[in-house]
Amino acid sequence: MILNQFLILSAVIFSIGIYGVLVRRNGVLVLMSIELMLNAVNLNLIAFSAYLKDTSGQIFVLFVITIAAAEVGVGLAIILLLFRNFRSPDLDQAQQLKG
Repeated sequence: MILNQFLILSAVIFSIGIYGVLVRRNGVLVLMSIELMLNAVNLNLIAFSAYLKDTSGQIFVLFVITIAAAEVGVGLAIILLLFRNFRSPDLDQAQQLKG
């Protein structure tokens, strides 16, 4: 496969992730959309790494995966706190948490 096909696939996945972040109100679905965007970035890094025959892109992918795992842990903790207080994972109710 050529580089353009990977870049187009990555752009489509990233666009779906952006749409999910902007439209969804459920916190878990927003986190899943952010994961989609990070996976699109990973796909770009791997595609360019293979195209340039350099392993530095693959090393960056490992760092992105690590950061994504930490982001999910913190994000789920925040969503659980929101659910515990309001009995709903709706992110619009997070405005009421301001003190």
